[in-house]
Amino acid sequence: MSDWRYDPQRLALREQCLSILLKKYGTDLDEKGAPKYSMKGIYECCDVWVSQGNARPDGIVKYYEAYYSQ
Repeated sequence: MSDWRYDPQRLALREQCLSILLKKYGTDLDEKGAPKYSMKGIYECCDVWVSQGNARPDGIVKYYEAYYSQ
């Protein structure tokens, strides 16, 4: 049985997307020292990006900024 969600290419793409977003947003803190951006939002963004059939991480930052960074 094969599950498309765990295809090696999709897992690798999800890892690339997570790496990109975590490097850009994962260390930003607000004035109180709390994370400025939601880790849940970062993970959800990557999952949706891959699930929508994107084959490359190009555009993930703009997608995150448009739909998840609020």
